[in-house]
Amino acid sequence: MMFTLSPATRIFVALQPVDMRGGFNTFFSYVQVVLAQDPLSGQLFCFTNRSRNRLRVLCWDGSGLWLAGRRGGELLPEARGTATAAAWD
Repeated sequence: MMFTLSPATRIFVALQPVDMRGGFNTFFSYVQVVLAQDPLSGQLFCFTNRSRNRLRVLCWDGSGLWLAGRRGGELLPEARGTATAAAWD
């Protein structure tokens, strides 16, 4: 199965660390409650742990949810300030 992004896809990055042990429901709820976004919008939602050496991405592709993971290295710089998410258009 191929996963593609369109030019209209936005990427949201949660700036606060998230418990990586969660599954679909945990990350789905986080997108709704903390980021105040629609997890079924087709946008990408990225999460890291406190050490920033693990990354999880939640996305709806039109027929189901994807929850992808990555380990190793420092994947994102440390967040500063009180914002809960950053978005790239």
